[in-house]
Amino acid sequence: YDPIKNQTYLNVPAILYFLEKGAQPTGTVYDILKKAEFFKERTLS
Repeated sequence: YDPIKNQTYLNVPAILYFLEKGAQPTGTVYDILKKAEFFKERTLS
């Protein structure tokens, strides 16, 4: 029994592309990125 067969993955290049273009993540998306430690090593201009 494996309850997590289809794990979610983040398309980091696409996320960076849209954030650099000025996209603002919704609260839910921001929380997901924060949980994945997306912002830990990245600073956006």
